[in-house]
Amino acid sequence: MSSATPVANPSPSLDLLCIGNAIVDVVAPVAEDFLGQHGMTKGVMQLIDATAAETLYGAMPPGIESSGGSAANTAAVAAGLGARVGFLGKVAADQLGAVFRHDIIAAGVRYPTPPLAAGAPTARCLILVTPDGQRTMNTFLGASVTFSESDLDHALIKAAKTLYLEGFLFDPAPAQAAFRAAASLARAAGNQVALSLSDPFCVARHRDAFRALLPTIDILFANEAEITSLFETDDFDRAAAAARQAVPLAVLTRSERGSLIVQGAEQAMVPAAPAEVVDTTGAGDAYAAGFLTGLSQGRGLAASGWLGSRAAAAVIGHYGARPRIDLAGLAQASH
Repeated sequence: MSSATPVANPSPSLDLLCIGNAIVDVVAPVAEDFLGQHGMTKGVMQLIDATAAETLYGAMPPGIESSGGSAANTAAVAAGLGARVGFLGKVAADQLGAVFRHDIIAAGVRYPTPPLAAGAPTARCLILVTPDGQRTMNTFLGASVTFSESDLDHALIKAAKTLYLEGFLFDPAPAQAAFRAAASLARAAGNQVALSLSDPFCVARHRDAFRALLPTIDILFANEAEITSLFETDDFDRAAAAARQAVPLAVLTRSERGSLIVQGAEQAMVPAAPAEVVDTTGAGDAYAAGFLTGLSQGRGLAASGWLGSRAAAAVIGHYGARPRIDLAGLAQASH
Protein backbone atom coordinates (compact mmCIF):
# COMPACT_ATOMS: atom_id res chain seq x y z
CA MET A 1 0.00 0.00 0.00
CA SER A 2 1.13 3.57 -0.61
CA SER A 3 3.17 5.02 2.22
CA ALA A 4 3.05 8.56 0.81
CA THR A 5 0.10 9.74 2.89
CA PRO A 6 -0.47 13.50 2.67
CA VAL A 7 -0.93 15.65 5.76
CA ALA A 8 -4.50 16.88 5.51
CA ASN A 9 -5.03 20.41 4.22
CA PRO A 10 -6.71 22.22 7.16
CA SER A 11 -8.78 24.65 5.08
CA PRO A 12 -9.65 23.46 1.55
CA SER A 13 -12.00 25.81 -0.32
CA LEU A 14 -12.95 23.20 -2.93
CA ASP A 15 -14.15 19.67 -2.31
CA LEU A 16 -12.99 18.47 -5.72
CA LEU A 17 -10.82 19.64 -8.61
CA CYS A 18 -11.01 17.56 -11.77
CA ILE A 19 -8.41 17.58 -14.54
CA GLY A 20 -9.17 15.98 -17.90
CA ASN A 21 -9.96 16.36 -21.56
CA ALA A 22 -12.46 19.12 -22.37
CA ILE A 23 -14.68 17.51 -24.99
CA VAL A 24 -18.04 18.06 -26.66
CA ASP A 25 -19.96 14.77 -27.02
CA VAL A 26 -22.08 13.73 -29.99
CA VAL A 27 -24.26 10.77 -28.94
CA ALA A 28 -26.27 8.74 -31.47
CA PRO A 29 -28.07 5.36 -31.50
CA VAL A 30 -26.77 2.75 -33.99
CA ALA A 31 -27.42 -0.87 -34.87
CA GLU A 32 -24.93 -3.53 -33.75
CA ASP A 33 -23.53 -4.04 -37.27
CA PHE A 34 -22.61 -0.34 -37.58
CA LEU A 35 -19.66 -0.96 -35.27
CA GLY A 36 -18.32 -3.85 -37.34
CA GLN A 37 -18.73 -1.92 -40.57
CA HIS A 38 -16.48 0.80 -39.16
CA GLY A 39 -13.91 -1.49 -37.49
CA MET A 40 -14.79 -0.63 -33.89
CA THR A 41 -14.51 -2.69 -30.71
CA LYS A 42 -17.75 -2.44 -28.80
CA GLY A 43 -17.70 -0.69 -25.45
CA VAL A 44 -14.26 0.93 -25.64
CA MET A 45 -12.78 4.28 -26.60
CA GLN A 46 -10.45 4.75 -29.56
CA LEU A 47 -8.58 7.86 -30.61
CA ILE A 48 -9.19 9.12 -34.14
CA ASP A 49 -7.74 11.91 -36.24
CA ALA A 50 -9.55 14.88 -37.76
CA THR A 51 -10.20 13.09 -41.06
CA ALA A 52 -11.68 10.02 -39.39
CA ALA A 53 -13.79 12.26 -37.17
CA GLU A 54 -15.28 14.00 -40.19
CA THR A 55 -15.95 10.69 -41.96
CA LEU A 56 -17.59 9.06 -38.97
CA TYR A 57 -19.63 12.16 -38.17
CA GLY A 58 -20.99 12.05 -41.70
CA ALA A 59 -21.92 8.36 -41.41
CA MET A 60 -23.63 8.64 -37.99
CA PRO A 61 -27.36 9.10 -37.56
CA PRO A 62 -28.44 12.46 -36.11
CA GLY A 63 -27.11 12.81 -32.57
CA ILE A 64 -27.39 14.86 -29.40
CA GLU A 65 -24.51 17.31 -28.89
CA SER A 66 -23.56 18.22 -25.33
CA SER A 67 -20.53 19.15 -23.28
CA GLY A 68 -18.66 16.08 -22.07
CA GLY A 69 -15.27 14.66 -21.23
CA SER A 70 -14.92 12.12 -18.43
CA ALA A 71 -13.54 14.33 -15.65
CA ALA A 72 -15.71 17.25 -16.77
CA ASN A 73 -18.77 15.04 -16.40
CA THR A 74 -17.63 14.09 -12.92
CA ALA A 75 -17.16 17.76 -12.07
CA ALA A 76 -20.61 18.75 -13.34
CA VAL A 77 -22.40 15.91 -11.51
CA ALA A 78 -20.51 16.55 -8.26
CA ALA A 79 -21.44 20.24 -8.42
CA GLY A 80 -25.07 19.25 -8.94
CA LEU A 81 -24.86 17.04 -5.87
CA GLY A 82 -23.73 20.00 -3.79
CA ALA A 83 -19.94 19.70 -3.85
CA ARG A 84 -17.65 22.70 -4.40
CA VAL A 85 -15.93 21.84 -7.66
CA GLY A 86 -13.38 23.12 -10.17
CA PHE A 87 -12.23 21.80 -13.55
CA LEU A 88 -9.06 22.25 -15.62
CA GLY A 89 -9.00 21.26 -19.29
CA LYS A 90 -8.30 22.89 -22.67
CA VAL A 91 -10.73 23.98 -25.38
CA ALA A 92 -10.15 26.13 -28.45
CA ALA A 93 -11.41 29.67 -28.97
CA ASP A 94 -14.19 28.40 -31.24
CA GLN A 95 -17.93 27.79 -31.11
CA LEU A 96 -17.74 24.34 -29.49
CA GLY A 97 -15.23 25.70 -26.98
CA ALA A 98 -17.67 28.46 -26.04
CA VAL A 99 -20.45 25.88 -25.65
CA PHE A 100 -18.26 23.76 -23.37
CA ARG A 101 -17.25 26.74 -21.21
CA HIS A 102 -20.85 27.94 -20.87
CA ASP A 103 -22.16 24.50 -19.92
CA ILE A 104 -19.61 23.69 -17.24
CA ILE A 105 -19.80 27.12 -15.62
CA ALA A 106 -23.61 26.93 -15.71
CA ALA A 107 -23.33 23.61 -13.88
CA GLY A 108 -21.68 25.45 -11.01
CA VAL A 109 -18.08 24.47 -11.74
CA ARG A 110 -15.13 26.88 -11.55
CA TYR A 111 -13.32 26.76 -14.90
CA PRO A 112 -10.33 29.12 -15.22
CA THR A 113 -8.38 27.45 -18.07
CA PRO A 114 -7.85 29.94 -20.94
CA PRO A 115 -8.78 28.73 -24.45
CA LEU A 116 -6.24 27.85 -27.13
CA ALA A 117 -6.01 30.97 -29.27
CA ALA A 118 -4.95 29.27 -32.51
CA GLY A 119 -4.42 25.75 -33.82
CA ALA A 120 -6.50 22.63 -33.23
CA PRO A 121 -10.28 22.92 -32.74
CA THR A 122 -12.13 21.89 -29.58
CA ALA A 123 -12.13 18.14 -28.99
CA ARG A 124 -15.18 16.06 -29.74
CA CYS A 125 -16.21 12.49 -28.90
CA LEU A 126 -18.48 10.60 -31.27
CA ILE A 127 -20.41 8.14 -29.11
CA LEU A 128 -22.32 5.28 -30.70
CA VAL A 129 -24.93 3.61 -28.53
CA THR A 130 -26.10 0.09 -29.44
CA PRO A 131 -29.58 -1.22 -28.51
CA ASP A 132 -28.22 -2.77 -25.28
CA GLY A 133 -27.15 0.67 -24.05
CA GLN A 134 -23.41 0.07 -24.46
CA ARG A 135 -21.44 3.04 -25.70
CA THR A 136 -18.50 2.90 -28.11
CA MET A 137 -16.47 6.11 -28.17
CA ASN A 138 -14.40 7.62 -30.96
CA THR A 139 -12.45 10.62 -29.74
CA PHE A 140 -10.71 13.39 -31.66
CA LEU A 141 -8.67 15.09 -28.94
CA GLY A 142 -8.11 18.35 -30.79
CA ALA A 143 -7.21 21.26 -28.52
CA SER A 144 -7.38 19.13 -25.37
CA VAL A 145 -3.98 17.58 -26.12
CA THR A 146 -2.34 20.99 -25.74
CA PHE A 147 -3.09 20.99 -21.99
CA SER A 148 0.26 21.28 -20.24
CA GLU A 149 1.90 22.26 -16.98
CA SER A 150 1.43 25.93 -17.88
CA ASP A 151 -2.34 25.39 -17.66
CA LEU A 152 -2.21 24.16 -14.07
CA ASP A 153 -3.88 26.54 -11.64
CA HIS A 154 -1.64 26.08 -8.62
CA ALA A 155 -3.96 27.95 -6.27
CA LEU A 156 -6.96 25.78 -7.16
CA ILE A 157 -4.93 22.57 -6.89
CA LYS A 158 -3.76 23.56 -3.43
CA ALA A 159 -7.30 24.60 -2.45
CA ALA A 160 -9.03 21.33 -3.36
CA LYS A 161 -9.59 18.56 -0.81
CA THR A 162 -9.35 15.97 -3.61
CA LEU A 163 -7.65 16.21 -7.01
CA TYR A 164 -9.30 13.89 -9.53
CA LEU A 165 -7.24 12.86 -12.57
CA GLU A 166 -8.74 11.37 -15.72
CA GLY A 167 -6.84 8.41 -17.19
CA PHE A 168 -7.69 9.46 -20.74
CA LEU A 169 -5.44 12.49 -20.19
CA PHE A 170 -2.46 10.16 -20.14
CA ASP A 171 -2.37 9.83 -23.94
CA PRO A 172 -0.58 13.08 -24.94
CA ALA A 173 2.92 13.60 -23.49
CA PRO A 174 2.47 17.26 -22.38
CA ALA A 175 -0.66 16.29 -20.47
CA GLN A 176 1.19 13.40 -18.80
CA ALA A 177 3.72 15.88 -17.43
CA ALA A 178 0.90 18.11 -16.20
CA PHE A 179 -0.75 15.08 -14.61
CA ARG A 180 2.31 14.25 -12.53
CA ALA A 181 3.01 17.86 -11.61
CA ALA A 182 -0.59 18.37 -10.44
CA ALA A 183 -0.45 15.24 -8.29
CA SER A 184 2.80 16.44 -6.73
CA LEU A 185 1.32 19.88 -5.98
CA ALA A 186 -1.80 18.37 -4.42
CA ARG A 187 0.08 16.03 -2.14
CA ALA A 188 2.50 18.76 -1.08
CA ALA A 189 -0.54 20.80 -0.02
CA GLY A 190 -1.88 17.90 2.04
CA ASN A 191 -4.70 16.99 -0.35
CA GLN A 192 -5.84 13.63 -1.67
CA VAL A 193 -5.22 12.47 -5.24
CA ALA A 194 -7.76 10.29 -7.05
CA LEU A 195 -7.15 8.54 -10.36
CA SER A 196 -9.70 7.11 -12.78
CA LEU A 197 -8.29 4.47 -15.13
CA SER A 198 -10.95 5.50 -17.70
CA ASP A 199 -10.77 2.65 -20.23
CA PRO A 200 -9.16 -0.82 -20.56
CA PHE A 201 -7.38 0.15 -23.80
CA CYS A 202 -6.06 3.24 -22.04
CA VAL A 203 -4.69 0.97 -19.30
CA ALA A 204 -3.08 -1.32 -21.88
CA ARG A 205 -1.34 1.66 -23.50
CA HIS A 206 -0.02 3.07 -20.23
CA ARG A 207 0.07 0.13 -17.79
CA ASP A 208 3.64 0.69 -16.58
CA ALA A 209 3.12 4.44 -16.20
CA PHE A 210 -0.11 3.95 -14.25
CA ARG A 211 1.54 1.42 -11.97
CA ALA A 212 4.43 3.82 -11.36
CA LEU A 213 1.89 6.49 -10.39
CA LEU A 214 0.02 4.32 -7.85
CA PRO A 215 2.27 5.15 -4.85
CA THR A 216 1.08 8.78 -5.16
CA ILE A 217 -2.61 7.85 -5.50
CA ASP A 218 -5.00 7.85 -2.54
CA ILE A 219 -8.19 6.78 -4.33
CA LEU A 220 -8.29 4.58 -7.44
CA PHE A 221 -11.42 4.29 -9.58
CA ALA A 222 -11.70 1.44 -12.09
CA ASN A 223 -14.27 -0.87 -13.61
CA GLU A 224 -13.76 -4.62 -13.79
CA ALA A 225 -12.10 -4.62 -17.23
CA GLU A 226 -9.73 -1.80 -16.25
CA ILE A 227 -8.56 -3.23 -12.92
CA THR A 228 -7.97 -6.71 -14.35
CA SER A 229 -6.01 -5.15 -17.22
CA LEU A 230 -3.92 -3.07 -14.81
CA PHE A 231 -2.86 -6.13 -12.83
CA GLU A 232 -2.80 -8.48 -15.86
CA THR A 233 -5.22 -11.09 -14.59
CA ASP A 234 -8.60 -12.45 -15.71
CA ASP A 235 -9.69 -12.89 -12.09
CA PHE A 236 -11.52 -9.91 -10.58
CA ASP A 237 -10.97 -11.05 -6.97
CA ARG A 238 -7.24 -11.32 -7.59
CA ALA A 239 -7.19 -7.86 -9.17
CA ALA A 240 -9.17 -6.43 -6.24
CA ALA A 241 -6.68 -7.95 -3.79
CA ALA A 242 -3.82 -6.37 -5.73
CA ALA A 243 -5.59 -3.00 -5.69
CA ARG A 244 -6.08 -3.29 -1.93
CA GLN A 245 -2.32 -3.59 -1.52
CA ALA A 246 -1.43 -0.92 -4.08
CA VAL A 247 -3.56 2.04 -2.93
CA PRO A 248 -5.21 3.17 0.32
CA LEU A 249 -8.71 3.16 -1.24
CA ALA A 250 -9.92 1.38 -4.38
CA VAL A 251 -13.40 1.86 -5.82
CA LEU A 252 -14.19 -0.91 -8.31
CA THR A 253 -17.40 -0.84 -10.33
CA ARG A 254 -19.00 -3.90 -11.95
CA SER A 255 -22.00 -2.53 -13.91
CA GLU A 256 -25.20 -4.31 -12.89
CA ARG A 257 -23.32 -6.23 -10.17
CA GLY A 258 -22.72 -3.01 -8.27
CA SER A 259 -19.37 -2.01 -6.84
CA LEU A 260 -16.71 -3.20 -4.44
CA ILE A 261 -14.94 -0.62 -2.29
CA VAL A 262 -11.79 -1.69 -0.46
CA GLN A 263 -9.83 0.30 2.10
CA GLY A 264 -7.23 -1.67 4.00
CA ALA A 265 -9.01 -4.38 5.97
CA GLU A 266 -12.39 -2.70 5.41
CA GLN A 267 -14.60 -3.27 2.39
CA ALA A 268 -18.12 -2.52 1.23
CA MET A 269 -20.18 -4.20 -1.46
CA VAL A 270 -22.69 -1.75 -2.91
CA PRO A 271 -25.60 -2.83 -5.15
CA ALA A 272 -26.33 -1.10 -8.43
CA ALA A 273 -29.28 1.28 -8.19
CA PRO A 274 -32.29 0.20 -10.27
CA ALA A 275 -32.32 1.77 -13.73
CA GLU A 276 -33.52 1.20 -17.25
CA VAL A 277 -30.38 1.14 -19.37
CA VAL A 278 -30.63 3.39 -22.42
CA ASP A 279 -27.07 4.72 -22.70
CA THR A 280 -24.16 3.89 -20.36
CA THR A 281 -22.19 7.00 -21.40
CA GLY A 282 -21.00 8.78 -18.28
CA ALA A 283 -22.09 6.11 -15.78
CA GLY A 284 -18.60 5.71 -14.32
CA ASP A 285 -18.09 9.48 -14.28
CA ALA A 286 -21.33 10.00 -12.36
CA TYR A 287 -20.49 7.18 -9.94
CA ALA A 288 -17.14 8.82 -9.15
CA ALA A 289 -18.90 12.15 -8.61
CA GLY A 290 -21.37 10.62 -6.19
CA PHE A 291 -18.73 8.69 -4.29
CA LEU A 292 -16.37 11.66 -3.92
CA THR A 293 -19.21 13.98 -2.95
CA GLY A 294 -20.32 11.50 -0.31
CA LEU A 295 -16.78 11.17 0.99
CA SER A 296 -16.39 14.97 1.18
CA GLN A 297 -19.57 15.10 3.28
CA GLY A 298 -18.21 12.57 5.75
CA ARG A 299 -20.35 9.63 4.61
CA GLY A 300 -18.92 6.14 5.02
CA LEU A 301 -17.73 3.88 2.21
CA ALA A 302 -21.07 2.13 1.68
CA ALA A 303 -23.12 5.35 1.84
CA SER A 304 -20.74 7.13 -0.54
CA GLY A 305 -20.90 4.14 -2.90
CA TRP A 306 -24.70 4.19 -2.80
CA LEU A 307 -24.75 7.88 -3.73
CA GLY A 308 -22.41 6.96 -6.60
CA SER A 309 -24.73 4.17 -7.70
CA ARG A 310 -27.76 6.47 -7.64
CA ALA A 311 -25.91 9.15 -9.61
CA ALA A 312 -24.88 6.55 -12.21
CA ALA A 313 -28.46 5.29 -12.48
CA ALA A 314 -29.59 8.86 -13.12
CA VAL A 315 -27.50 9.09 -16.31
CA ILE A 316 -27.98 5.68 -17.92
CA GLY A 317 -31.73 6.06 -18.38
CA HIS A 318 -31.34 8.59 -21.22
CA TYR A 319 -28.88 9.61 -23.95
CA GLY A 320 -26.05 11.83 -22.78
CA ALA A 321 -23.55 11.79 -19.94
CA ARG A 322 -25.12 14.17 -17.44
CA PRO A 323 -28.26 13.62 -15.32
CA ARG A 324 -31.46 15.47 -16.12
CA ILE A 325 -32.89 15.25 -12.63
CA ASP A 326 -32.61 17.28 -9.43
CA LEU A 327 -29.25 16.08 -8.20
CA ALA A 328 -29.45 18.09 -4.99
CA GLY A 329 -32.64 16.22 -4.13
CA LEU A 330 -30.96 12.91 -4.96
CA ALA A 331 -28.05 13.73 -2.63
CA GLN A 332 -30.44 14.68 0.17
CA ALA A 333 -32.53 11.53 -0.33
CA SER A 334 -29.39 9.37 -0.17
CA HIS A 335 -28.50 10.52 3.37
